Amino acid sequence: MATTTEREPKRTTKTTAKDTAKASGGTSVGVIAGAVAGGAALGLLAVLGRKAAVQAPSALAGNWDDALKAEHKAVLKVFDTLEATDDKATIRRNMLLAHIKHALVKHAIEEENVIYPALREAGKTEQADELNAEHGYVKQFLYELENMPSTSPKWIAKVKEFRAALEKHIREEEDELFPELRAQLSEEKNKALTLAMNKEGFKVA
Repeated sequence: MATTTEREPKRTTKTTAKDTAKASGGTSVGVIAGAVAGGAALGLLAVLGRKAAVQAPSALAGNWDDALKAEHKAVLKVFDTLEATDDKATIRRNMLLAHIKHALVKHAIEEENVIYPALREAGKTEQADELNAEHGYVKQFLYELENMPSTSPKWIAKVKEFRAALEKHIREEEDELFPELRAQLSEEKNKALTLAMNKEGFKVA
């Protein structure tokens, strides 16, 4: 009896246009996602680099009180430049005021979040609260200057009033409270304050 062997037809895999598009699309999405991720990483590095550059002068100044003194000195130099402008230099005046505001905001965060709490912890609660309240007046000066025409003679007069109040605040810190606090604390505690202060500054740099 004769038998016949049936051969199964050879299966072929067809690649449809849909499959190609799907594969191509998947690859494109992967490339785009990688590019976006790479761009985000570069952007993050740029931000971190800028923050590090802004905080570097304080971090390199040494102990926390030396760093704060350096920041005081730097912002007063900007005041020097601002006070030397004339009424026509409106753009320059506004740019310098913005520079002062950014520097003082960062400085205030460092002091209010680290140094003033340390003062309270060391028993100088009244003095710390007074310094903190004076920061409120700093913000008031900035508010008034930002809402006043920089071409007005009253504007530069307000700048000088602002500087005088700021220098009084600085003298109290540098000549009395900060040296007393540093002397009262151990070397280890002073180092911890320096590290904490720079961390706070880096956050808002």
